Amino acid sequence: MRYGAGLAVWVLTTVSVVCLTSNRGVSQDAVRSSQVADALAAYERIASVLQSPRCLNCHPRSNRPTQGDDRRIHGMNVQRGADGNGMPAMRCSTCHQNRNNDMAGIPGASHWHLAPAAMGWVGLSKAELCRTLLDRRKNGGRSVADLVAHITGDQLVRWAWEPGPNRSPPPLTTDELKSALDAWAQAGAPCPN
Repeated sequence: MRYGAGLAVWVLTTVSVVCLTSNRGVSQDAVRSSQVADALAAYERIASVLQSPRCLNCHPRSNRPTQGDDRRIHGMNVQRGADGNGMPAMRCSTCHQNRNNDMAGIPGASHWHLAPAAMGWVGLSKAELCRTLLDRRKNGGRSVADLVAHITGDQLVRWAWEPGPNRSPPPLTTDELKSALDAWAQAGAPCPN
């Protein structure tokens, strides 16, 4: 009888361990798959901001910025220049001051300049944009945490949500973007295929 009871306890324990282990593995895979799906959905929201005129105007792949919601070539033949701050006789800061000049219709924020040419996003697919964002050779050596801090804290980037008259802000609020960035980053910043 003792042998039978001991065997029954051993069988139940073994079955329980096997069941818990198998369920745990399935659950972890399901959780990971769900996290990746959620992160990719979050990235879609992030990309909607990064591919909006507020970002693309200053992230050209050429040496010419664009302006306005229609992304027309910047007037007065404005060029990137060696440092992204315009040509010597036509620096960005000549017109773009620390705040918007609504009377003249000129946007402004501290350290107004073009993104480095390596961070040109115009014409990139969402997957290419994602890989460019994560490439430290192209993103200023930033980690994912640094990217989140830059996108949510840099004063020039934050200007996009206060663009002045006749310019639309990005499609997400700053809080919605921060939430999407956090979800994407916490899941390992996956990129779409």
